[in-house]
Order: sequence, then structure tokens, then C-alpha cells
Amino acid sequence: MPQHTFKLNGEQVTVEAEDTERLLWVLRDRLGVKGPKYGCGLDVCKACTSHINGKAFNPCSVPVSKIAPTDEVTTIEGLPATVGKDLHPMQEAWLQQDVAQCGYCQPGQIMAAVAKVRQARAAGRDLTDDDLDDIRNICRCGTYARIREAIVEGAKNM
Repeated sequence: MPQHTFKLNGEQVTVEAEDTERLLWVLRDRLGVKGPKYGCGLDVCKACTSHINGKAFNPCSVPVSKIAPTDEVTTIEGLPATVGKDLHPMQEAWLQQDVAQCGYCQPGQIMAAVAKVRQARAAGRDLTDDDLDDIRNICRCGTYARIREAIVEGAKNM
């Protein structure tokens, strides 16, 4: 079986997996990283949203063979800015705004939010309603108003 090497949550990992195996299954089943959730497997629901090289992506739709040894994959478990803290500022905002109901989509929602805040800041601007509208993660519980409030609150502390 082929070996694949990449950086995961700050550490270089090597894993044996078929080239066509989706990265989500490599993360969950082979590496034991359970934060990214399986929802649709089609890059639609975005429950698995993680970061690759700092940008949001959905590992359910990416074969592990497309991940280069120089790529850095970050899941909710490796979300930066938690050194010395239990939670990232976006996670804290999620709790303050009482966002989660079932909680299944929350890791993907948070990862998408953090990436969107970083994208806006890299462009030299604050978040806009259009930015929030661009986040397409599905929440089966329908807590979208609280999700938006939490993203705005979390962005203030990032």
C-alpha cells in the first residue's frame, strides 16, 4: 500500500493508504482524528471542513494522493491560538453565543469561520455580511443566526 506524508496539526505524519482513499477517512480511520465529521462525502454539507495551508477545504472530496508532503492540514484539534488556553477565541464565542444544539457540524463551522476571518484580514478589511453569506456549511439544527453572531464575536478576539 502506498505511503503518504504530510503535516497534520503541526506534526509530520506518514500513513499507508490507497491513493484514491479520501483524506477524511485517512484522518478519521487511520490517524484517529475525529474532529472533521462525515456528512455527505460530496463537498456539500461541509461538516468535515478543515484547513490546508491555512485555507478552508473539505477532506471528504480530496483523495489522499492530492496531499503533498509540504502541505499542512489543520483540523479542529490543531486549531492555532490555543497555546496556554483551552479554546480558540472562535470556540469561546461559540460557547458564549450558545450556538451548538446537536453539535455535529460545529467543528466544520468553526474551521470555516476562522478561515473566513483570516481571509478578510489578509485582504485588509473586517468581516462583512457578504463574507458571512459565503460560509456555506450546513447546520441541520438551523442555528444560523447564532452562528453568524458567534463568528462576529470570535473575530473580535482573534
